[in-house]
Amino acid sequence: MLGRFAWLVKCMIEMATEPLDIIYQDQWLVAINKPPGLLVHRSLIDKHVTRFALQEVRNQLGQHVYPVHRLDKPTSGVLVFALSPVAAANIQAQFEQGQVIKEYLLVCRGHTAQSAIIDYPLIPKDDFKKRNKEIRTPKAAQSAITRFERLATLTIDEPVDRYPSGRYSLIKAMPVTGRKHQIRRHFKHISHPLIGCPKYGKSAHNRFFAERLQCNRLLLHCHWMTFVHPEKNDDICIAAQLSGSFAQLINAQNWVWDATGICLTVRDNEWIS
Repeated sequence: MLGRFAWLVKCMIEMATEPLDIIYQDQWLVAINKPPGLLVHRSLIDKHVTRFALQEVRNQLGQHVYPVHRLDKPTSGVLVFALSPVAAANIQAQFEQGQVIKEYLLVCRGHTAQSAIIDYPLIPKDDFKKRNKEIRTPKAAQSAITRFERLATLTIDEPVDRYPSGRYSLIKAMPVTGRKHQIRRHFKHISHPLIGCPKYGKSAHNRFFAERLQCNRLLLHCHWMTFVHPEKNDDICIAAQLSGSFAQLINAQNWVWDATGICLTVRDNEWIS
């Protein structure tokens, strides 16, 4: 009985949550600034979740919406839905053909190179492990490429993990391909794991950000997306501002933004906590 009551309370809290932030809408598509912790649609990844972006957007608009891509549950930022099957097929094809330009903001451990290309094939990841113990044929690695630029650095004169000080980088990452967990896996491969990632990150640094800097989330945000409009055939650019603890982490006094929330420059290339 208590379990049932707790479930009802959880549902009531989720139903009372603020509406999702719609950052673009016309008669063919809609885009939201997805908050971290929200699944795109119902999934066996978390059977107990009762709130999904697909359902929330449908309820807010009062019409069917069609997913055209995905953002992982802990990732925030631009999430696009089509408003018709035809528009959905058009945008999905652009994603599959690598025609969609995406930019992410992230924080990783260590001071990275100023810019680089990570060209490292990735083995496809299954969403779920097989329940039976059947022998499966190993999957071949697929081409995976991520470009990145370092926007700023942070050095904290406190011991973190086995290091005498904490060194971190604020990065703009531009995935050329779209493999599962590509950015997180690529930055782990170059020994600069993302902060707040329990799967590919480092727990000591994740705890440091949660306890010392009050930022307990994956620091990965899709802040910019460009593709060809499915009806107008011209380029459409959609931006999603940072918010919450990620935004608070970046000191506004040395960080310059334009009206859309896109980074223009970082003064002195130094990020001060």
